[in-house]
Order: sequence, then structure tokens, then C-alpha cells
Amino acid sequence: MRSCKDNITLFGLFFFTLLISLPSRATGAGYVEPAPGNVIKYRLRIVSSSAHNSSSFTQGLFFYNGKLYETTGQYGKSKFLKVDLKTGNSAKSVSFPDKYFAEGSAVLNGKAYILTWMERVVFVYDIETFKPINTLFNPREGWGLTTDGNELIMSDGSDKIYFMEPGQFREKRAIRVTHNGKSVNQLNELEYIRGDIWANVYGEDLIYIINPKNGEVKGLIDCKNLLPARERNSEMVLNGIAFEPLSGKIFLTGKLWPRLYQVELVR
Repeated sequence: MRSCKDNITLFGLFFFTLLISLPSRATGAGYVEPAPGNVIKYRLRIVSSSAHNSSSFTQGLFFYNGKLYETTGQYGKSKFLKVDLKTGNSAKSVSFPDKYFAEGSAVLNGKAYILTWMERVVFVYDIETFKPINTLFNPREGWGLTTDGNELIMSDGSDKIYFMEPGQFREKRAIRVTHNGKSVNQLNELEYIRGDIWANVYGEDLIYIINPKNGEVKGLIDCKNLLPARERNSEMVLNGIAFEPLSGKIFLTGKLWPRLYQVELVR
């Protein structure tokens, strides 16, 4: 039998080990790696907010070399933008023909990949020059897009997430997303954050943290009142997750929202 002093010492060593191990897995203050099968619930702490163009129907949001990029949707209004983080104004932009509804976007190997909703087209642009490189065929609806640095990761509004080979946009594998054994549908904008997939679900003020290996939900982030309800209408849904890997900062916004928020997780 251990003495009380031994137990206190062991507890102290465990607690210290836990503290020094957290930064390598953190995705913002408060992030904890859950035990297998557990779903950890988080709230948000707003670190800061900046202007976001309230006419932008946000579909995709990501950082590249410290700069923020965004795709906006709706027929006749779809654009790919390089955004000034302080002002919310576009520093560079491309407009798509009226017949296309732009959706999620991601950058991989210097190329920006931009989904379209129902048109089955993936636009490929040079991220630096905004010059078109190619168009690819997508066999499904396009909703959200992100990357793990090797594959493109796509949602199509169902409970599935698809891992696509970037050269020809061919499916390599797919996972079904489940929360406590139940399917999670309407998966929308995606972001890959240090080994996990974060996903908006259309119309919900929740972000799901998903295990990319088996589709199980590891965490839930409560985003209620991030933009107060009194400032929103039915179109202004949460949709936009961007992780800045150089600083580890996380940013959230939504369709037609007037603000972009830097946030941290709180348990």
C-alpha cells in the first residue's frame, strides 16, 4: 500500500506530465485529447474580432502563408478572395460566371481548389497569381473542402467525408461521421486542425471535431451567440473555420456575418 505522501507525489508527477504534453496537441487554449469513445464538450472564448464583409456568403475559409483566403457563394455573386484580415476587404479577387455557385476551398501544393455546389466542377487556381490552372470533375455535390497536406478532404452535405486524390480529384476512401453511433448529416465547411477534421453542420451553431480515421465525433464546440441572435437572420448561419498554423490561432465566421472572430476553446 502506498503512503499518502507517495500518492500525492504520483499525482503531482501525473499532473505535471499532463501539463507539458498539452501544447503539442492543442488547437487553441483549452483543447484536450479525449479518451477513446468520449466526446468532450467545449465553449468558446472570443479573443478578438475584426471586420468581415457582410455581403460575403462564406463557403470556404483558410490561411496560406499567413494570409486569409475565402470563397463566397450564390449564383451571380460567387468569388475567390484574398482578404485583408484587419479590414475584411478583398486584396485580390476572382469572380466566377453566373452559372456557378462556389463552395468550399483549400490550398495544396500552391494550388487553390474551389468546389462548386451542383455544377460538378472543381476550379484550380495558382494561389499566388490567382491565374486559372485547371478544372476537374467532381462526381458529387460540393460543400466543404480542406486538406491534410496530402489529400483533399470533401463534404457533400451528407454524413460522409471523402478523401480525394488532388491530381484528378478521384476518391481514395470515405468515412461516415457518427456521434454516439448516430449519423451526422449536412456536413458543410471543413478545416483540418492538427490531426482532426473540424466541421460545420448546416444550420447548427455547433462545430464537430471528427476523427479522420473512423469518422467518430471526438468533440463538440458550442458556438451559440458567437454572433448574437438579434443580429442574425435565417441565412446568416455559422460557416467558416480557418486555422492559422504559423500562430495556432483559430478564426470563425458565418454567411453574411459582419465580423470574423478569433477564438479559443474552453471546457
